[in-house]
Amino acid sequence: MKRCHWCTNDPDYIAYHDAEWGTPSRDPRHLFEMLLLEGFQAGLSWITVLKKRPRYRQVLFGFDPGKVAAMSDDYIENTLMRDAGIIRNRLKLNAARRNARAWLTLDDPVETMWSFTQGHPLVNHYARHEDIPLVTPQAESMSRVLKKAGFTFVGPTICQSYLQAIGCIMDHTTDCFRYTELARP
Repeated sequence: MKRCHWCTNDPDYIAYHDAEWGTPSRDPRHLFEMLLLEGFQAGLSWITVLKKRPRYRQVLFGFDPGKVAAMSDDYIENTLMRDAGIIRNRLKLNAARRNARAWLTLDDPVETMWSFTQGHPLVNHYARHEDIPLVTPQAESMSRVLKKAGFTFVGPTICQSYLQAIGCIMDHTTDCFRYTELARP
């Protein structure tokens, strides 16, 4: 099976590519999880975060926004910062808590996240990975809105990756088997 060029032979990458990336999601817990994970990725490779995802699910309470928002400084400092199973970056861990608090202030987080593509997936038709833009107007708009709402680690590049991950923007290349499945009307 032909996959997008970024998908290596790593089983975690293959599973993520084949079943999740670019697939439209409206599950609020999944949308929140992906927003935090994309923030944890900043400056790192996605496979690094993907390999740590099961541990993040444990220490971040299944990505329950209410519980993440309530994390104490002590929990961040004395539990999370000492956990080798996650990315121990104080700024990113504090951002997770702050983003959870901002998430909880949104009237409808699902609607908010999907509003940047008018509620429907944008299906692109790129033949080559090199043609896929690193940032789109939708990601720039999302970044501005989320920052204004109090989110951090939501720059345009992170927002672009997030929009792709949750299926708001479908950027599987035209030679990828997932493109054929997801690009159908």
